[in-house]
Amino acid sequence: MEPRPSPSPPGQGPLAGVTVLDCATLFAGPLAATILGDYGADVIKIEHPSRPDPARSHGPSKDGEGLWWKMLGRNKHTATLNLGRPAGAELLRRLAAQADVLIENFRPGTLERWGISPEALHRANPRLVIARVTGFGQTGPYARRPGFGTLAESMSGFAALTGAPDGPPTLPPFGLADGVAALVTASAVQTALYHRDVHGGAGQVVDLAIIEPLLTLLGPQPMAYDQLGVVPERTGNRSVNNAPRNIYATRDGRWVAVSTSAQSVAERVMKLVGHPEVTTEPWFTGGAGRAAHADLLDAQVGTWIAARSQAEVIAAFEAAEAAVSPVYGIADIFEDPQYRALDSLTTVQDPVLGPLRMQNVLFRLSATPGRIRWTGRAHGQDNEAVFGGRLGLSRRELDELSHEHTI
Repeated sequence: MEPRPSPSPPGQGPLAGVTVLDCATLFAGPLAATILGDYGADVIKIEHPSRPDPARSHGPSKDGEGLWWKMLGRNKHTATLNLGRPAGAELLRRLAAQADVLIENFRPGTLERWGISPEALHRANPRLVIARVTGFGQTGPYARRPGFGTLAESMSGFAALTGAPDGPPTLPPFGLADGVAALVTASAVQTALYHRDVHGGAGQVVDLAIIEPLLTLLGPQPMAYDQLGVVPERTGNRSVNNAPRNIYATRDGRWVAVSTSAQSVAERVMKLVGHPEVTTEPWFTGGAGRAAHADLLDAQVGTWIAARSQAEVIAAFEAAEAAVSPVYGIADIFEDPQYRALDSLTTVQDPVLGPLRMQNVLFRLSATPGRIRWTGRAHGQDNEAVFGGRLGLSRRELDELSHEHTI
């Protein structure tokens, strides 16, 4: 599949002209910068000269090339700076003076210790938007604790709700909290830029605690506890709000997911599986009533599905205008015609690995679409372009900074 065509010239997009300094490591902060870069922002990835972002070596690799980094580092120039050295901090101040956004995830107090606090950076550039992405935020008793997405998945209530009723709390097998925090950080940065550029405001600090975005996704649960004292329990694949809603095994050993959030869909499903009589029961008229009878509904739906192949089930559900989907692994996603039509996994040319399939940009804009201009680059690959081209440092100065391990 060829990459999605874009009418925008290279380097342009809805965020063209916005310069972002990505000083964060691992996932939440860097992924937020990736999202901004996908839509045209000029992103400079700042890494320590001898300790690159650990994301470069996370996950699978091929020919010594970290595959996760190829996606996470895409559309970014790469430069190295030892921010703990005065000369390194000064170079960051000079870069920040020209930038629009700085994203960092050091423990609270670290930038201040290096002399590059938000106040110092704002003296150099009052228009700078500074996104501080940490596990627990900048204030409070846990602020200085090491914070990772796993802790947020645990503390947000997500793990306590995930898993079988008779099993332990369950963590996701991927960086869910980091990913959600990245989406929120990118949105927060754009909100701050809008305030600055449309309403004439100054730059400001975004304080993003990774424990909070997943808390928002809990929906009414905090209010239900506050007002009713309700503490939700693990329900596996079932919902407390409607039924039938579950994963069901098909005759050929595969799985399908069924959702009946809408009353009309629930009625269609039960008629399809040969049990129209339940749709006349008083309890069937609302999601909560159906959820209370999930054992009955699951048995009826599951028995019907178990007698048919996955393809037969999906075809019958589609004919009945009922909601169903196959349960996919990554190989299935690669072959699915809907994902192909959307170009959700697009092909990008990598200088080392050649054609490389990766997730495309998050959403499609009709007039100013995002695009992947290049994959994750080598550590410090753009030092000369960043410090020489942008800051005007000479070859001799660059060599001196490299010799003293500042860059």
